[in-house]
Amino acid sequence: MPSYGCIVEWSRRGEAFTDLKYSRAHQWRFDGGAVVPGSSSPHSVRAPWSDAAAVDPEEALVAAVSSCHMLWFLSLAAEQGYVVDSYVDAAEGRMAKFADGRMGITEIVLRPRVLLAPGKPADAAAMDALHHAAHERCFIANSVRSEVRVEGSFAFAA
Repeated sequence: MPSYGCIVEWSRRGEAFTDLKYSRAHQWRFDGGAVVPGSSSPHSVRAPWSDAAAVDPEEALVAAVSSCHMLWFLSLAAEQGYVVDSYVDAAEGRMAKFADGRMGITEIVLRPRVLLAPGKPADAAAMDALHHAAHERCFIANSVRSEVRVEGSFAFAA
């Protein structure tokens, strides 16, 4: 089975730290060379200690679900003979408390707008069926309930 990963890097850069006034800005490095600026959400940590221009983990989760759904939708649509000219999703994740009192993304709403090329007839039922099939196949949507383990280590600076 394939394995997926990234390197998440953060450095204190001389800030005091224990006063909680340190930058939450960091980088996500991916194997293909992409580097994405990351930060805590300004909803969680106010500026200047968060970077609103960076991607926060909550946004990344919503984007991953949306992207996975779109990729499956496009594949299934092509298999069924539909030609998709564009696909735009204004996805949104909602933070709230779960029944156990912990905070988390309790809902992700996808709002894809699909533009089909003329040709094969389509109706709402056919598109709903494609979205349902894409949702069932989306690895990320299927993973949201996955186990998360922490296998950490530490050392002292010289």
